[in-house]
Amino acid sequence: MKRIFDIIVSLVILLIFLPFGILIGLWIALESKGGVFYRQERIGKNGVPFYMLKLRSMNVNADKEGKLTVGMRDPRITNSGAFIRKFKLDEFPQFINVLKGEMSIVGPRPEVKEYVALYTDDQRKILSVLPGITDYASIEYFKENELLGNSSDPVQTYVNEIMPAKIELNKKYLSNPGLSQDLRIMWKTFLRMTS
Repeated sequence: MKRIFDIIVSLVILLIFLPFGILIGLWIALESKGGVFYRQERIGKNGVPFYMLKLRSMNVNADKEGKLTVGMRDPRITNSGAFIRKFKLDEFPQFINVLKGEMSIVGPRPEVKEYVALYTDDQRKILSVLPGITDYASIEYFKENELLGNSSDPVQTYVNEIMPAKIELNKKYLSNPGLSQDLRIMWKTFLRMTS
């Protein structure tokens, strides 16, 4: 049931977003060199890596300077990138990942390999389900970039404070899986994005 729901909703959202996506894609392409899309390896269900899609919001090869985005004034972020990040529009291509079966609409956000390597055995339980576009942690840490921007050591703040808190929220999701919980999280995400 969840898979069918994911496919239908993803198709509808991608069709609605398509005209806006074309305009945003043109803006990205005209503003800076590089492709419209950005692919980053993330760790999926059962620890299997996959490439998560986003609309490119940074200069090419920006990830070589660090995986974390520190504040909305990170110098690597382009003008179009600042706009699409503000409204989370860069995340829309992940509905393609959902159609491919690599992600679900709701589930623990997929992490990069270097941070998953720091998980304890207990924390690795969140890898037992498909990662998602949104979850409780996405709502709670909607302005994570700003939190990191205010830190003197963003990497340590993420690894020691934010990441463990996110994992605990993901465990909450795993404790009561089901479509009704997914719908609640989707609704809360929508309200957070539009507030």
